[in-house]
Amino acid sequence: MKRKTLWSCVAIGLGLTMVASFANAAGDAESGKKKFYTCAGCHSVAGYDNSYPSVYPVPKLGGQHDAFIIAALKSYLSGERKHGSMEGNAAGLSDRDLEDIGAYLTRFRSITESNVVTGNAAAGKGKTAICASCHGEDGNSENNAFPRLAGQYEGYLIKVLQDYKRGKRTNPMMAGFAAGLSEEDIKDISAYYASQKRGLTLVND
Repeated sequence: MKRKTLWSCVAIGLGLTMVASFANAAGDAESGKKKFYTCAGCHSVAGYDNSYPSVYPVPKLGGQHDAFIIAALKSYLSGERKHGSMEGNAAGLSDRDLEDIGAYLTRFRSITESNVVTGNAAAGKGKTAICASCHGEDGNSENNAFPRLAGQYEGYLIKVLQDYKRGKRTNPMMAGFAAGLSEEDIKDISAYYASQKRGLTLVND
């Protein structure tokens, strides 16, 4: 209980900071649609896999919070997150471009889409209690500071949690949480969020 309470407090503190940073983000969705064109070749193709340096599903972005989209792209710009294609695509984007792309992506939302899962989603639900304060009970947090997880590909979520566990991603809260997860935990948690039909979707517009 103490561990859960501690993480909740840390999450709330980080969340308030991030919300304050992005509270004024107000992009133009129609402009964002045009600017997303070069991204669609990967992020709008069902079942498309990243192939190097490892194989995993390219994440769904439709319905993601605009603030998180902006933060993610900025992390590629700063070099905090590493991915050759993403770093290259982000390099030419202005702050206005980031806001417009975020505004475009966040307007999508699915209530019917489902994914194939291989983990134990029922077991995963019981393991996500500590995640709920940031990501919402079903992965559909309305807090703009934290990414929605519901409906995301299982394989992508597994990859992200493994990266935090192995120190390849540096968010201290997530790294601390992932450090205590077994490979089975990671798979089950990912299966639970991936099994939620109301959530993220492909962007095909």
